[in-house]
Amino acid sequence: MFDSVRDDLRATLDEIRAAGLHKPERVIGTPQSATVNVTAGGRPGEVLNFCANNYLGLADHPEVIAAAHEALDRWGYGMASVRFICGTQEVHKELEARVSAFLGQEDTILYSSCFDANGGVFETLLGPEDAVISDALNHASIIDGIRLSKARRFRYANRDLADLEQQLKEAVEGGARRRLIVTDGVFSMDGYVAPLREICDLADRYDAMVMVDDSHAVGFVGPGGRGTPELHGVMDRVDIITGTLGKALGGASGGYVAARAEIVALLRQRSRPYLFSNTLAPVIAAASLKVLDLLEAADDLRVRLRENTALFRRRMTEEGFDILAGDHAIAPVMIGDAAEAGRMAELLLERGVYVVGFSYPVVPQGQARIRVQLSAAHSTEDVNRAVDAFVAARAELAA
Repeated sequence: MFDSVRDDLRATLDEIRAAGLHKPERVIGTPQSATVNVTAGGRPGEVLNFCANNYLGLADHPEVIAAAHEALDRWGYGMASVRFICGTQEVHKELEARVSAFLGQEDTILYSSCFDANGGVFETLLGPEDAVISDALNHASIIDGIRLSKARRFRYANRDLADLEQQLKEAVEGGARRRLIVTDGVFSMDGYVAPLREICDLADRYDAMVMVDDSHAVGFVGPGGRGTPELHGVMDRVDIITGTLGKALGGASGGYVAARAEIVALLRQRSRPYLFSNTLAPVIAAASLKVLDLLEAADDLRVRLRENTALFRRRMTEEGFDILAGDHAIAPVMIGDAAEAGRMAELLLERGVYVVGFSYPVVPQGQARIRVQLSAAHSTEDVNRAVDAFVAARAELAA
């Protein structure tokens, strides 16, 4: 049977390559850091890393690594089970309490990833008599999680408050028992920030709950790094926050839902990704506690990230590149053509700058880009070198 399937799959892969949409995966021979050793054309070489979610540079922070080593000795390697059977240690409960306090929520439940967290919320909270109103550019994990539920689905144009209100009106008129607005806090392909204050105002007007996936914000957005609800002054008005430990908060893996106490309590009883997946490895939980210590003790990493971001965005704009507006550490350099974006990424790698070209289906057709991500681990020299490499790569493409 597979012989016939194999031919079909090979034809599909050939089509992907021919369209310039193939996504190569690089092999890294070093820890995640501002510079990494990447295999390029079979030859390893040290390159500047501008494509990681390592916003605060904590993936190889010595204090985080030390906490992980200590946790291995104290708690072991893994739990080998789900939590309601035998998968909860004190370190997991401590991390849940710390995340709740950090985000200003009543309780928190840990998942093996934020993808699982988003996959476990909607089916648990919403039934066929309910409605979920989702931003059109929400992360794939939100889209997949909504598909698992039987709730009525409404979609509004990205950050379009008039459209959101129209969808809320239709949900109310349709007799929806519960209404849940869900949005990314920061949209990962664009770096745009959701207008949470206005979203919360509409939620109050139409008696809806608000859920935010803040994976690309927690740790560095907002005065204390508590994410987009803090940035917009609505920490007490957001009902559900999902996020990851795999980006700014150390860069490992793991996710969470921080929410009203009753919501978390129900998720512990009914959320399928929680009930049927091993709990977070204790070493990650312990290292994440150290990350929160670092974030609450000083603001230096957030300040450095903001400075690096402002420098890159300013210099690239001066050099005539098309960068989507904003001040987030996600700085998309718009190219348009998928093949050209891929070629530019290759030329940049040759010049010692590791970035990735994003094309369909990750972004819409005709909107290919190179998503540059700044880090507190980058020096001013690193940022300037990256801009210079963009200029040189563009010149070679035009030649």
